[in-house]
Amino acid sequence: MAGIKVINENCGQEIFDQFNEICPFGAFTFENDKMEVTAACKMCKLCLKKGPEGYVELEEDEKEAVDKSKYRGVTVYVDHVEGKIHPVTLELIGKAKELASVIDHPVYALFIGHNIGDKAKELLHYGVDKVFVYDDARLAHFSIEPYTNAFEDFIRKENPSSILVGATNVGRSLAPRVAARFRTGLTADCTILEMKENTDLVQIRPAFGGNIMAQIVTENNRPQFCTVRYKIFSAPERSEEAKGEIVNMKLEEKRFASAIEVLEIIKKEKGFDISEADVIVAVGRGVKSEKDLPMVQEFADAIGAKMACTRPNIENGWFDPRLQIGLSGRTVKPKLIIAVGVSGSVQFAAGMQNSEYIVAINNDKNASIFNIAHCGIVGDLYEVIPELMEEIRNNKNVNETLESEAV
Repeated sequence: MAGIKVINENCGQEIFDQFNEICPFGAFTFENDKMEVTAACKMCKLCLKKGPEGYVELEEDEKEAVDKSKYRGVTVYVDHVEGKIHPVTLELIGKAKELASVIDHPVYALFIGHNIGDKAKELLHYGVDKVFVYDDARLAHFSIEPYTNAFEDFIRKENPSSILVGATNVGRSLAPRVAARFRTGLTADCTILEMKENTDLVQIRPAFGGNIMAQIVTENNRPQFCTVRYKIFSAPERSEEAKGEIVNMKLEEKRFASAIEVLEIIKKEKGFDISEADVIVAVGRGVKSEKDLPMVQEFADAIGAKMACTRPNIENGWFDPRLQIGLSGRTVKPKLIIAVGVSGSVQFAAGMQNSEYIVAINNDKNASIFNIAHCGIVGDLYEVIPELMEEIRNNKNVNETLESEAV
């Protein structure tokens, strides 16, 4: 078992005192002139980094190296509802093509469902080399057990190196269960993906509340799993010519068994998804009162924008939680986003930094939002918004006058 091992027990009281001061868990003991490491050790490794040399070492378990050459292909799970493909799938196909080009691997798509043949063929217009299809009436509706079995069957037969899954409700349920069956790692909500030449997938995501960007690599396990939110990457252009191959897969009868039976599906009314908006006005804590929101709403309506917000405004109860942008909210990629009174925390920026054009309005010239904004206005939003509205009204009056004169 891996752990910190003392290699020089007879170190003396002075050396023990140094290690004892370094260890935040009090894991070192000194009895009968011998130093030992107890079960209190949490493997933080501070003693190795900061302690005197030659007294402790890291004892690691022997790991059987995985033969990475046996795994080939970057696979995208096709997320869909009754055959209607979620757009995150196309975004992941675009990213998969980019990653696969680094290591000269094919791009695969895994499609599980019923009556999905035509939809599978459509994916060939986006650069997929092979679409593996599990088409059966018993797979018409998502059920975790048979879908996991089909996913597992595909992996065991095709040995893909990396698998990208959309961070949807289905993807977040399915991906970890499949990864667990192969005792491999999964990184959720990745914002950056890169491929090493040795086929290791570098998965980068915000961690510790967005205070750091964690870089995660599954060096000794295959396949490599990650989930990615909608609107993080860009979908490829659809080509006129379909290139690639449809591969129909079969699943053993016993693997359709499930303890869950779908009795009825009740579709709820779908509200507007802020992720689909082309123009957004995002409100931050710079808006002092809920009574001031109509002022910003009027501005948003005037430019044809949808209103969204940061987390503090959700906690205040001012907005529907579905309108929150950020790590714990939605990821957006509009053509234009105007951040009004938004400081620009890492959590918020992670959810909108890929927008085509970012305008920031803030009275603090050092606000983080200006680091990612294409255009910044340093000023009080209670002065800037009314001035912008006045400009909009003046332009509207000029246009109406010109139109009437033309008539």
